[in-house]
Amino acid sequence: MPNLDARLLSAAKFVREGAYVCDVGTDHAYLPVQLVLTGRAARALASDINEGPVNRAKESVCKYGVSDKIEVVLGDGLKGAENYPITDVIIAGMGGELIVSILEAAKWIQNEKYRLILQPMTHAEILREYLVKTGFSIIDEDVVTEQNDRKIYQIICEEYSCETVEYTADELYLGRHNIQRRSAEFIKLCERLRKTNLEIKKAKESAGQIADTEDGIVKMIDKYLH
Repeated sequence: MPNLDARLLSAAKFVREGAYVCDVGTDHAYLPVQLVLTGRAARALASDINEGPVNRAKESVCKYGVSDKIEVVLGDGLKGAENYPITDVIIAGMGGELIVSILEAAKWIQNEKYRLILQPMTHAEILREYLVKTGFSIIDEDVVTEQNDRKIYQIICEEYSCETVEYTADELYLGRHNIQRRSAEFIKLCERLRKTNLEIKKAKESAGQIADTEDGIVKMIDKYLH
């Protein structure tokens, strides 16, 4: 069984039982392999835009004996995935803006039968804003930490509802479900974001630049740390 890190384990828990998973940017295909081996997913499509990761994924699929349940393809984002009977889509380890571009290029994904499980490395607020304005309903979220809290990730789970929802700036940046739970990991996320934006603010001010955006983010985050 492949060893998954905390962020991939979190993504896996949002996959529906018996799903046909599409893992975009699969790299070694460890996530779809584990999902199939544990029976969480019935089948999977593992795709990547580069030949190196595709070859590594094929090796993993062969090594763990799941070639009959996982197909590995070379592909750009979700292009071509509509030709498979997928139900759940995982896009992890990419920037929020790149994930938005992948979803925007695959309008067919705007359908109630699909579930999206997204893990943005950056700009989660841009991704959330796109989702809620496009008709996706964010049904759950998670915050996980790795390597003694040196790395903190947000995972967002949503399904298409065709209804737009108004989110506050706080909710876009930190996640409505995360704010409601206020877990220990959420507090760590707030502390990390506060530190990062203070550093950017200091650098801007030292260069004689305006840092109103960073100052506003720090003040927003302070509400959840006191």
